[in-house]
Amino acid sequence: MPSPPAYPRVPYGEADFRRIRLNGWLYVDKTRFLRPLEEERYAFLIRPRRFGKSCWVSLLENYYDRWWKDEFEAVFGGTDIGRDPTPEHHRYVVLRFDFSAVNDKLETLEREFETYCFIELRGALERNPDLFPEAALQRILAPVSIAGKLSQLFRYCSDHDIPLYVLIDEYDNFANTVLAYHGEDAYEELTHGGGFYRNFFAALKAGAAKSGGGVERLFITGVSPIAMDDVTSGFNIGANLSLSPAFNEVVGFTEAETRALVDIYHRRGVFGPDPDEAMALMREWYNGYRFAEGAVADMYNTDMVLFYLKYAVPNQPGPRDLIDVNVRIDYGKLRHLLVTGQRLNGNFDQLRRAVSEGRADSRIEASFPVQELNRRENFLSLMHYFGLLSIRGESRGVPRLAVPNQTVRRLTYGHLRDAFQDAKLFSVDFYAFETLMSNMAYDGEWRAAVEHLADAMARQTGIRDYIDGERVAQTFLAAHFALTDHYVMHSEWELNKGYADLYLEPRPQRFPGMAYGYVLEVKYLRRGERAGDERIAKVGEAAMAQLRRYLADPAIEGHPVQHVGIALVFRGWELVFCDAA
Repeated sequence: MPSPPAYPRVPYGEADFRRIRLNGWLYVDKTRFLRPLEEERYAFLIRPRRFGKSCWVSLLENYYDRWWKDEFEAVFGGTDIGRDPTPEHHRYVVLRFDFSAVNDKLETLEREFETYCFIELRGALERNPDLFPEAALQRILAPVSIAGKLSQLFRYCSDHDIPLYVLIDEYDNFANTVLAYHGEDAYEELTHGGGFYRNFFAALKAGAAKSGGGVERLFITGVSPIAMDDVTSGFNIGANLSLSPAFNEVVGFTEAETRALVDIYHRRGVFGPDPDEAMALMREWYNGYRFAEGAVADMYNTDMVLFYLKYAVPNQPGPRDLIDVNVRIDYGKLRHLLVTGQRLNGNFDQLRRAVSEGRADSRIEASFPVQELNRRENFLSLMHYFGLLSIRGESRGVPRLAVPNQTVRRLTYGHLRDAFQDAKLFSVDFYAFETLMSNMAYDGEWRAAVEHLADAMARQTGIRDYIDGERVAQTFLAAHFALTDHYVMHSEWELNKGYADLYLEPRPQRFPGMAYGYVLEVKYLRRGERAGDERIAKVGEAAMAQLRRYLADPAIEGHPVQHVGIALVFRGWELVFCDAA
């Protein structure tokens, strides 16, 4: 018999709860949340991509499905719920759907959806032949549409007192794709009127809403409340747990849970990095998500932490690139939110302000239809659900939203940069710019990189209508400086009791031999402002004075890498002052 492994495998990319438990892989026990969840018969949970939602749905399936009752001790032994199970375990017929498995090609979407749902429904019935004999199975499957089949199932379960638990994972996956790539008309057809998707949820709502309707429990996950609002006119058949403090930690890892994972491998002598340094790194790049007002814990992204552990075990230095490509939100799914008719819209400006100013104060809306995305609070709420903004505090009774960590900040700058290009406003030779940034990092030759961007701004007239204020110029520069891996880009970074516009924090651990970090102060003169050489020089000197104060910060003075301050003064799109402190 083979000996057990010296340490548990990191289940990066795994979402099968049963497989994780039976193989003894790394697992953070979240089963304590089953008890409060049972207080809600019908529940809805929104969380960002790659946050552990699918593993949680798999946990629910394994705990409640009567099919898995003989494996209870093997799967749940040693867990919180395993030590004290509820009477509800393994008493349900579970019908589980994962809509990320549906091919989202528009012309075949309905057929793919109907086929997928039929296969899942038939499988659930065939696993329970004692409850669904052949005659019942044929009767339930007789209607043409999946909505009809579900209605027959719910009626049969109600008549025969069969407890049914419906699980839907990634409920809005293909709906979001239709909206992003095919427009609002195609989305409206899908979610309104007699569309097959709306009919599916109408049948589900009917089964859950009325007494004896057949659906005893229901749990749905996704990344946005929009589709649910559109297909059900508001999720009014159950509890939206997305903004509940009691469920803030149901997926993702807390600080203590993340440290415990690091310690598991460190104690076994297989964790490569220094544990304290690894925690500090993950805290900056993977932490900072808080989903509910009143919650006290910030959460680490599940995928990001497991990604780091995968590259740190056994005895490895950790990942060279700290950003896992799997957590990236496809810009195509944001394009329709930021660009309208090849022009940047108000949503773009809101996201730009939030990332450059470091905050956006707004209440978080529980639900809203797609037609109301132009409202400020709805768009910022959507960015919160996507994980691009997170609760960082409160201002006058309103949540203060901000970018949660460096990974999201960098990805958001990428979305802003893509929007500039998508609106055909601005393009940069990224290959040439990367070389200039390398020279900036290793040789201190910063002027060429700065002038490369400034020359492009002056040359490409499309961007000019948008360069009207210091913040826009600052965001534009940051979105492109954030391209390089040599630096961590910070906006409004606190230095010596002030806030530097941009701080390019060097990463010598990742790039040995790099010798320079940079602090940038950006000033702006309006295009129509009369500013002669004396005025420009005065503004430039004010920027230089600020930089000298920032560079005197102990964290900068004591840094092993030399730092240079760069003062930039723009008049409109024209760079009129450029000097180093």
